[in-house]
Amino acid sequence: MKVAEAVHPALAQVLEKWNLGAANWDPAGLSAAYTDDGLMYAGRPEHVVGHEAILKYFASYEGEILGAHLTMPDPIIRPLADDAVLIQGDVHFKFHLSGDEHTRTHMRGTLVLVKRNEGWRILDHHFSAVPEAPPLGRS
Repeated sequence: MKVAEAVHPALAQVLEKWNLGAANWDPAGLSAAYTDDGLMYAGRPEHVVGHEAILKYFASYEGEILGAHLTMPDPIIRPLADDAVLIQGDVHFKFHLSGDEHTRTHMRGTLVLVKRNEGWRILDHHFSAVPEAPPLGRS
């Protein structure tokens, strides 16, 4: 089922929190969008596990990323339970980088969002580049 992000409360709430933290690149604000036991595969090679590691991951970009904005247009949303949804689709980033450079990146992504006492948060996050060809191991 396709649901626009603006009408799905889980995705809307998480994107609002993530973008609030990313606007001026605040690692604590960004990591607040994740559960304490969150998992993340993102822009660096390592698998990031848990709140402290997620905070450290975002802090590793301080001085390089000055601000960012994330959207997920036309996501596919699959409810897993009343308090959990899986969201998959295109991920669009706008970055404000050091040296006043502005860039855009399009990726693909999967999020698992769960509802906790503090609201909807990211439990699992996996973003990756869109391959130019099927990854069949041929050079």
